[in-house]
Amino acid sequence: MVKLNELRDNAGAAKKRMRVGRGPGSGKGKTAGRGIKGQKSRSGVAINGYEGGQMPLYQRLPKRGFNNINAKHYAVVNLGLIQKFIDAGKLGQEITETELLDSGLVRRKKDGIRVLSKGEITSKVTITVTGASKSAIEAVEKAGGTLTVTGRAASAAE
Repeated sequence: MVKLNELRDNAGAAKKRMRVGRGPGSGKGKTAGRGIKGQKSRSGVAINGYEGGQMPLYQRLPKRGFNNINAKHYAVVNLGLIQKFIDAGKLGQEITETELLDSGLVRRKKDGIRVLSKGEITSKVTITVTGASKSAIEAVEKAGGTLTVTGRAASAAE
């Protein structure tokens, strides 16, 4: 039987921390292993990427690519997942972006929600979202429902 007062860590599992700057007898006294003078002997030093006056590596390497600050980032939902949530009773026949958020199917709206056609949809539903792929629109209409696209993505989807 194990008693609470007999519980211990395994040998070598917990290593005691080195207390620096606590006298010459400790082996890490006086300068505490930081050397004498200079920037790194003082507190508040952050010199990551600094290479002693030499051109840093991140500046020597060629730059590639482009980040468009105006790009739209959509939360993506597949038709198969929508059908799964309808079967589970988490979504009704009228589906909007707020209902997708409330049901937990989409975590964050970002710049809108875009529906893609991965998976099958069998329910007759009315979906209103910011964007959708052409194949997703066709799949919903084939099942007898409607998929309405609002916002800027409406012209791209049609």
